[in-house]
Amino acid sequence: MSTDPNIPALELKNLRFSWPGAGKLSLDIAHLCLMPAQHLFIRGASGSGKTTLLNLLSGIQTLAEGEIHIAGELLQPQAASRRDAMRAEKIGVVFQQLNLIPYLSLFDNVRLAGAFSRKPAPDKSRIEYLLTALGLSPQLWHGSANELSVGQQQRVAIARALAGQPTLLIADEPTSALDADNRDSFMRLLISEATAANATVIFVSHDPQLASYFSWELDMAHLELGVQAREVKGSELSMVSGKEGDFAC
Repeated sequence: MSTDPNIPALELKNLRFSWPGAGKLSLDIAHLCLMPAQHLFIRGASGSGKTTLLNLLSGIQTLAEGEIHIAGELLQPQAASRRDAMRAEKIGVVFQQLNLIPYLSLFDNVRLAGAFSRKPAPDKSRIEYLLTALGLSPQLWHGSANELSVGQQQRVAIARALAGQPTLLIADEPTSALDADNRDSFMRLLISEATAANATVIFVSHDPQLASYFSWELDMAHLELGVQAREVKGSELSMVSGKEGDFAC
């Protein structure tokens, strides 16, 4: 499924959320908009609302006030069954714990990405392309995922997230257990592959060093300021995405 470059990949309008009994708003976002292949870094301490925001964006948590649109289609408010369908069709997720099924092969782990979608499952050539692009040799494809190194498992997780050609790719602190070298390799790979697929990345972390891979950021402590452009000075960003410019919806 191709992404229309003229339609926002993600748009939030007047999003307001609070937990029952909290007494104050947990989230208050008047407007947030990302175009295809624009990547956003979300920073915030534990308890700042990062996970709640991700759950709303993926349709897991029900939104009571406001609207969330993905590729021009309303995700929230919608019935749970429709949110589930849209999540399967339009959203890829790279989890902190990766969540591969250890006894399945690399190939079958990636193929599972289409199991719950109404779209055709990713075909053999698509899976082979992604595994090859991510540096996983054919000799590994039909071995069990639990036989892989952590770095190789991460590559399978990226392939699975991109297999269905999602509009939106959500990454929930997937580098938290990595050393600096492996972290940087993972970030370069994630951003470059998502950009090549024209997918928009929303990356959540409490690590401010990772912001250098993104040209746009949202600070959970200052939601009233909205999405802010970062000044890019020869950082990793220019090497992996080539995107330093426009942010417009």
